Amino acid sequence: MDQILEILEDNARLSIEDLKKLTGKTKKQIQSAIKKYEKKGIIVKYKTLINKEKVKDYQKVVALIEVEVNPQKDVGFDLIAQRIYRFSEVKNCFLLSGTYDLLIEVVGPDINTVASFVSEKLSPLSSVKRTATHFMLKKYKEDGVVLVKKDKNRRLPISY
Repeated sequence: MDQILEILEDNARLSIEDLKKLTGKTKKQIQSAIKKYEKKGIIVKYKTLINKEKVKDYQKVVALIEVEVNPQKDVGFDLIAQRIYRFSEVKNCFLLSGTYDLLIEVVGPDINTVASFVSEKLSPLSSVKRTATHFMLKKYKEDGVVLVKKDKNRRLPISY
C-alpha cells in the first residue's frame, strides 16, 4: 500500500505539511495523490473514532448478526448482501467463511428495535435461512485502538 495511504489510515487529521515531512514528497505530489485516491474510491471517507461509552447521553444498542443465506444463481451472495446492507439499521456487512455467510452490524436506539429489525425485516427475506444475534456489551478495542484504560494494580501491598 502507498505510504500516504498508510499514514492517513492511521491519522487522517495530518496536514499536508506533516505528510511532506513523513514522506519526503512535495505538497503538489501529496495533494495530487489524495485527489486521485478520492476520485478512484480508494479513500472513501475520513472518520473520527469515538469512545461512545464515555459520551454521557449516547444510548444505542449494537448487535452483530450472523446470517446464513441461500446464494443465488449467477450472483452468489452479492444480491442478498446488497438487499441487506441497504437497510438503514445496518452499519456494516461482511461476507464470511464458515457456518454463516454474512456478518452484519446493526445499531438501534433499544433492544426492541434491533429485535424488530431481525424478526420483521431480515428473517422474512426469502434467501435468509437462519440468523444468530449477538448483542455488544462492551468494546475493548476498535480499529486498533484500545478504548479501556488499564486500571492500576488494585491489590494492596503485602506487609510483614
